[in-house]
Amino acid sequence: MRGLLSFALLALTTCGGSPDPASRSFRFEDGRRVVVWADERVDLELPDGRVVFSLPPLRGPIVSRYDLRVTGELGIWTFRERPQLDPAGNPIPMRTELTAAGVPRLTDDGAVELTYSGGEYGLRMVIREDGPERTRFRLELTAGEAVASSLVVPVRCEEGATFHGFGEQYNATDQRGEAFELFVSEQGVGRERGLRDIAGDSHTTYFPMPYWLDARGHGVLFLTDQRVKVSLCVPGPGNEINLRDEEVAFVEVAAIEPVEWLVFHGPTPLAVVRQLGDVVGRPAPLPDWAFGTWIASQGGQDSIEEEVANLEAAGVPWSALWVQDWTGIRRNIDGGFGVEYRWEADDELYPDLRAFVARLHADGKKFLAYANPFVDPSLPNHFPEMDERGLLVGHPDGGSYEFTAPNSPTLRAGHPDLTNPETVAYVKAALRAMVEDYGFDGWMHDFSEWNPIDAVMSDGSEPVGYHNRYPIEWQRMAREVLDETRPDGDYALFARAGWTGVQAVAQIHWAGDQECNWEHGDGLPTVVPALLNMGLSGQPNVTHDVAGFSGGPSTKELFLRWTELGAFTPIFRTHDGNRKLENWSWDTDEETVAHFRRFARIHDALAPLFRELADESQRTSAPILRHPMLVFPTDPRTWGLSQEMMIGETLYVAPVIEEGATTRTLYLPEGSWFHVWTGTRYEGGQTITVDAPIGAPPVFSLGEDRTDLRAIE
Repeated sequence: MRGLLSFALLALTTCGGSPDPASRSFRFEDGRRVVVWADERVDLELPDGRVVFSLPPLRGPIVSRYDLRVTGELGIWTFRERPQLDPAGNPIPMRTELTAAGVPRLTDDGAVELTYSGGEYGLRMVIREDGPERTRFRLELTAGEAVASSLVVPVRCEEGATFHGFGEQYNATDQRGEAFELFVSEQGVGRERGLRDIAGDSHTTYFPMPYWLDARGHGVLFLTDQRVKVSLCVPGPGNEINLRDEEVAFVEVAAIEPVEWLVFHGPTPLAVVRQLGDVVGRPAPLPDWAFGTWIASQGGQDSIEEEVANLEAAGVPWSALWVQDWTGIRRNIDGGFGVEYRWEADDELYPDLRAFVARLHADGKKFLAYANPFVDPSLPNHFPEMDERGLLVGHPDGGSYEFTAPNSPTLRAGHPDLTNPETVAYVKAALRAMVEDYGFDGWMHDFSEWNPIDAVMSDGSEPVGYHNRYPIEWQRMAREVLDETRPDGDYALFARAGWTGVQAVAQIHWAGDQECNWEHGDGLPTVVPALLNMGLSGQPNVTHDVAGFSGGPSTKELFLRWTELGAFTPIFRTHDGNRKLENWSWDTDEETVAHFRRFARIHDALAPLFRELADESQRTSAPILRHPMLVFPTDPRTWGLSQEMMIGETLYVAPVIEEGATTRTLYLPEGSWFHVWTGTRYEGGQTITVDAPIGAPPVFSLGEDRTDLRAIE
């Protein structure tokens, strides 16, 4: 019989030598146990003595009650909490912290039940074992019929605890000491000093996720589609709006529905990633050609044919051309180049597109395109029919929702209602035609972060939670189309948005729209943390724009350094950027051509390793690009790294991310390392400074001198 087999009072000795008879231990048959201490601390303990989750002493769950004001519609929302008033006009307390009530007990189905009370509120927490391999605990907190806005779970901040992950985060990998919201949004253009309402902050992201991995070998995933706020061991005085306590991490789920979360046992960080993948799913496999170099090209058929000829003449190895403006060219409000928002070709710009794609295929090359969910009311292609048939998300006041879309000629756009089966059929037919009529091998599946949070969905879905699910459904459609039309898996789909569960329907995620600069808030330095955090969060297939998208123009040095990083990324892909005519490109001058050709060849040489690691990720979710702590879990000096990455377990890459830098200081983990470009041997376990001129970014090989990479010209 599975479940709890025993309950016992603990006689544990304190530092003063006296027993604590009020503590209780509930033991599962495999030796795991729930320990409830006299000071209300609750530990989830494994047979090896590791505590994988702990509710702090003298801190109970919190019930929040407030009015919410939401502002911002340009893909980024600001949520402001305000006190509610009682009938007499007096503020109602925004937060009520509860204390333990009654005695912890066993339930009939073999779980541990704890109760809490305070004011008008009562909460019930249930803890049970979970998973076919007993690799996790499942916890549930319910508030019964309480009138409230959110539930807050306090988590003990132990010494040495880390908080890695949270989906795609750009500032760092360990978020301890940070407080932020998790809600699908634009990442921000220029971040805090950017463009008005779409500036964002250090934690706005396309792909958030209420999940963290503790480097000590366990992890936590909250199972919700609602907005989540976290305050992770943040020092300083707290208040009713901002929770602060350096000894407590607070996780607030903005809903009164039962809050569930899983605690993964590990025992290593890499095991936690596998256990996460068992729950959220794993992306579609990658075809071999995905590990070649992808070249961005646009401007019409003559332009892209000229680009192909130039690539061949320059001897640059490449596997795919991706063309974002196949639907037509649009000038953005800032003067940059964009695309027309439709799922049909511009036959004047690309009059021979089907034949051109066929010629690429005959030469062993692939063609990738572009799609996003915006439906432009100024174009005749989709909006009139979809509006008439009720296929767009609805506005609360009636009719189809037209929200602000800065890059639309009319500054307005609608969204497909993906809860409506007729809408899904309509959009899938358009996506299917991209494959069947033109032969496209996949596309950038852009946006999906903008679904209005007051939209009326045809199935009655609550709009805030559905907003976070929208990227999953947007990618699910494309994945189904590609699986149906290319059942052999010979396709590539790359998206930018996500939430918990997108892993099961995705294939590739890219790091979004970085600025074409060196800024730590939104430029080149944000790429490696984003890639590592996605890997820790269950998405092993990652890429980024070489050399950024927004702002600019990019410089020669920036392009060369971004190219170096791209070569050591599984999917090496360029982007013309928003300012195509001014940005530096692979063919701007001869020195850049030689540099790009060499690193494209280095990338090709790494393709067998990328292939091997991608196959492994299908079984284990192990990232292709790994945070060093995944490879060296017992070395705490790796836990805080954010700008260094491993390719599997043998190659250590530390990109140069500072303008003008010709050296790089980095920590090398334990082992014998060979500098790839010089063959110099270094003993690990120390911080070193190495020369890093352009063309020689710090790359080290564990236990083997990679003369093969050094010989590539």
